Amino acid sequence: MSVASRDPGAALLALYDDAVGEVYGYLLSRCRNRAVAEDITSEVFMGAVAAVTTGRVETVTTAWLIGIARHKLVDHWRRLEREQRRIQAVADEPDAAHGDDDPWDAHLDVLAARDALERLGAHHRSALTLRYLDGLSVPEVAAVLGRTVHATEALLVRARRAFRDVYEPDDQGSGKRGRP
Repeated sequence: MSVASRDPGAALLALYDDAVGEVYGYLLSRCRNRAVAEDITSEVFMGAVAAVTTGRVETVTTAWLIGIARHKLVDHWRRLEREQRRIQAVADEPDAAHGDDDPWDAHLDVLAARDALERLGAHHRSALTLRYLDGLSVPEVAAVLGRTVHATEALLVRARRAFRDVYEPDDQGSGKRGRP
């Protein structure tokens, strides 16, 4: 089925009903992660709506949607790889203030931080990665995420809080990891 320009809204809804299973199945079979497949599926259809409403595309087909899904999945994998490289680069940097510390402590901290980032939602992980690993300013992060500066500042506050909650769980009496 395809979406033609006569009534793009209704045709896109009909295509969604027909194609969402195929797009989701395509993504799930490749990434093996339901949450990622769901997120990317929604990105694909949001992109299709944008393409149709702006007139960039006249006809949207299931095959076109699968192609968009393929590109979005590759983009997702690239983002993950960049995150891993940046985390590793931070871990590999010598820390002059902790010259006498056991190198395994730093390695364990990096693993804990990586685990904490992976446990966050994609919006929190991307905001923290762009801000602290990529070193972008808040306005630059806002531009990349397509948000206002104020919304991005609020997102970063929530993301830092979520990271702290995951990285330093307060189990009443068990203590916090990473701080004395």
